[in-house]
Amino acid sequence: MNDALQLIEAGLASGSKAQKKIGKYLLENYATAAGMTAAKLAVTVGTSESTVVRYAADLGYRGYPELQAALKESIRGTLTSLQRMELSCATAGGDAFSRSMRADMENIKKTLAETDVHIFDLVAEKLIAARRIYIIGARSATALAMFLEFYLTQLFDDVRLVQTVAGGEVFDRMLSVNAEDVVIGISFPRYSRRTLDALDFSKKKGAYVVGVTDSSHSPLASLADTAVLAHNENDCFVDSLVAPMAVLNAIIAAVTAKRPEESVARLTEMEQIWDEYNVYKTNK
Repeated sequence: MNDALQLIEAGLASGSKAQKKIGKYLLENYATAAGMTAAKLAVTVGTSESTVVRYAADLGYRGYPELQAALKESIRGTLTSLQRMELSCATAGGDAFSRSMRADMENIKKTLAETDVHIFDLVAEKLIAARRIYIIGARSATALAMFLEFYLTQLFDDVRLVQTVAGGEVFDRMLSVNAEDVVIGISFPRYSRRTLDALDFSKKKGAYVVGVTDSSHSPLASLADTAVLAHNENDCFVDSLVAPMAVLNAIIAAVTAKRPEESVARLTEMEQIWDEYNVYKTNK
């Protein structure tokens, strides 16, 4: 599917006066307009709802909802926090708790329905065969990267969380990456430039790159040898990390399923260490 903003801009040259008015408004106010119904958009630009619906059809969409969805998709990676807040205000309905919970549940359902489960077997096999595993996540994805590193460290000897606080340090810490390594990059809109640069660097060094991101159109997906996708749509400026966390859980589960005996042995040893040094509270 062509980018919605490109289609809208191209349509300015040949559309009717009313259509040009709609198109110009969408291009200048896309963050707010993406949350408008056809009726509200029509009132805002001073035309009829039927004109808005015909405009969407003339652009090649099956209806205005499809245009609206395409518009949201095309701008997801570029919206600022303020613009996401404005979009949230435009689409808000019901209480915040219910909206947020429903959005997270919908993200899980979409991710489950659209995911090829064999991807997790492939990623697990690559991780098991790797000399070293690097994990990169910046901004809100830092929490996801730390979570994955915490559990993979319990299953593998050499797992490295690459911090992205200072841009140059990323490459310093990944200087020895090579074709025997797996690099996992995690990023969702807005995509982290440092994460993208690190994956590009890893790709050039021959490492196997796994991208955990939101869409096949994501810049991470284009850099990755394997892309693990998770929906994270939310009507708030806060990133929804529920489905992304679920796919990371699935990666960890796939590794333990591929080598159960080794996983049990490592966890048994770690439990003994934790018990010896009172890492966790017990009833003893």
